[in-house]
Amino acid sequence: MNKGLDCFALTITIIGAINWGLIVFFSFDLVAWLFGNMTWLSRIIYGLVGICGLYLISFYGHLSEK
Repeated sequence: MNKGLDCFALTITIIGAINWGLIVFFSFDLVAWLFGNMTWLSRIIYGLVGICGLYLISFYGHLSEK
């Protein structure tokens, strides 16, 4: 696997998880605050978080290899 892609996907997913935590605990959407509510840029960021999350599902296969 590509280590750079793995690190990028993990970083984006962590940022998304932090954003969800902010939404749940403080009703504050950091992405919407920074880039606007459902602008094209915020949609790209939300999309990247979702794609990275789907990509990271493959990490479960790596866990069983050890």
